[in-house]
Amino acid sequence: MDREVNLLDSHPKITRDYDLRAKEKTPEIIRIAKQFDRDFFDGDRKCGYGGYRYDGRWKSIVKRMKEYYKLSEHADILDIGCAKGFMLYDFKALMPDSRVAGIDISSYAIEHAMPEVKPFLKVASAEELPFPDKSFDLVISINSIHNLPLERLKRALREIQRVSRRHSYITVDAWRNDREKENLMKWVLTAETMMCVEDWKRLFAEEGYSGDYWWFIAE
Repeated sequence: MDREVNLLDSHPKITRDYDLRAKEKTPEIIRIAKQFDRDFFDGDRKCGYGGYRYDGRWKSIVKRMKEYYKLSEHADILDIGCAKGFMLYDFKALMPDSRVAGIDISSYAIEHAMPEVKPFLKVASAEELPFPDKSFDLVISINSIHNLPLERLKRALREIQRVSRRHSYITVDAWRNDREKENLMKWVLTAETMMCVEDWKRLFAEEGYSGDYWWFIAE
């Protein structure tokens, strides 16, 4: 497998007004967003998602992951930072015999998860995954572990490596040039660890992370 691979290219493109976000982003807005509560998911857009609702946008991505990783119909799949379980819902729809699990630090998100997958979700942190070694065929973390400070993020990488018996796929905030870095700094509300692509790659190697990865780039 290619370690640097974009499996999210079918995700809808979103137009972002970086300058507006920079004007709206105050210390209080950042504080509210980092609570990962109602305001972050279902409150005003300036505090987070501005309404986190299922719209089927993960279906094509889930299908591609199944094909790319050649997952069996009985695969064990973990989503770290699962929020309301939308991706796991689509995995179960595509692969009814799969076994799914999700963790998120937000009790609000878990409480408001999709009923079909809510029994498989729990409140937990990526740095202390509540699962035995080599529990999952695929471990996914989309735009989540960068919300941890660096040392805790390193533990999360080791935890992902520990619980995966085959594949893992993560995406994190990153930049390739000064313009992308400037845009990212204007946009982010919750990330604690951000760096250029090459520094991320060095970190992955240092921590022994052998899975695949991609980037959230503020283009």
